[in-house]
Amino acid sequence: MFNPSDHPVYPELQEACQYYPAIDNHAHPLLKEEHRDRFDFEGLISEAQGSALAVDAVHTLACRRAVPQLAAVLNLQNATWESIKAARAKLPYSDLCNLFMHPSVTGIQCMLLDDGLGGVEEFAEGLSWHDKFAGSPTRRIVRVEIVAEGVLHPLLKPHQAINASTLNSFNVALKASLTESGNDDNVVGFKSIACYRTGLDVAPSAESDESILTCLREVYTTYQQTGKIRLAHKTLNDHVVRMALEVAGKCGKPVQFHTGLGDNDITLNRSSPSCLQPAIKAYPDTLFVLLHSSYPFTREAGYLTAVYPNVFLDFGEVFPFVSGAGQRSIIQQVLELCPTNKILWSTDGHWWPESFYLGVVQARQALYDVLSEYVARGELTERDAVITVQNSLFHNANKLYNLRLEPDLSFFARK
Repeated sequence: MFNPSDHPVYPELQEACQYYPAIDNHAHPLLKEEHRDRFDFEGLISEAQGSALAVDAVHTLACRRAVPQLAAVLNLQNATWESIKAARAKLPYSDLCNLFMHPSVTGIQCMLLDDGLGGVEEFAEGLSWHDKFAGSPTRRIVRVEIVAEGVLHPLLKPHQAINASTLNSFNVALKASLTESGNDDNVVGFKSIACYRTGLDVAPSAESDESILTCLREVYTTYQQTGKIRLAHKTLNDHVVRMALEVAGKCGKPVQFHTGLGDNDITLNRSSPSCLQPAIKAYPDTLFVLLHSSYPFTREAGYLTAVYPNVFLDFGEVFPFVSGAGQRSIIQQVLELCPTNKILWSTDGHWWPESFYLGVVQARQALYDVLSEYVARGELTERDAVITVQNSLFHNANKLYNLRLEPDLSFFARK
């Protein structure tokens, strides 16, 4: 964990930041051992692709900071990014995972995993495999666009006419699938990647059936040519999101939205959570979770949480993608307006165990750094700061996702 002072100014706050159990409210599965090198390790510290990842990412402050933090766990001296990669490659995979993921190291009590990330089905471990790295069973987040694509697949048959019957069959099957997930105790929420596909400006009211059919016909044409189904038509995507919002509102399970920070598939000015405002107003009974601090639109996200009772803000993924100073600034922006009972933490961990470790250690450090400053200025009592940490790491997510857990300090070793 982060390196505390031997004589901390605020010992109760340090204790909470360093050791309080955490619920990781948004992450993805780890790679299977045979696929441990499937993706470039630089993805640990950047969402970039191509040469922007392979060449540029290692020159970021995020990478410079991650090297000594990873080296300390690997017991390396004078480490470089390349020596980190070499050292981890030599370790048996089970040892590597335990070094960075054991709950006595991370303090993660429960993980909520989105298993719809591209490549998960082929290359990643199943959800229950991750139970060994947390104090409570892993729970599932269902990615709605992937569900919709799966529902479409059997409907797009060769020489099939795409007509009103096709749309009706799609609607019935998608609603049934989403409802089944909504009634599944292992599923605690839904996730939308509308931000990646067509933007967060989801139309709050339905388009005509004919306009949706036009999109379905274009999807069908592409499928005939490529053998792939990908929802990338705004009218159709918005239709899918609205169905998910309706089902989620009825079953009382939150819908997470990727907002802000992402790879180059995103159109940045349509990734602001402010684009979701009409949908938030149109579905007041549905709980919205804005993921990834909505960076660089954090203040806009905070505003939405302050004025709409059904909006919550996750401050994940910026650990470790953003510099330490940037992380502290983001938490400060979250706290400017966001009610502290609506703040959630996550790693957005994926593929590599190190992503979970860095997501934990950097978040705990940033929380202490920011909140201790508020206490020093008399803007919070130390007790208020401790409660803020406990709520943001554990209790807010526990309540929102109806996990019914009690914080368990017994598995978290104090070093």
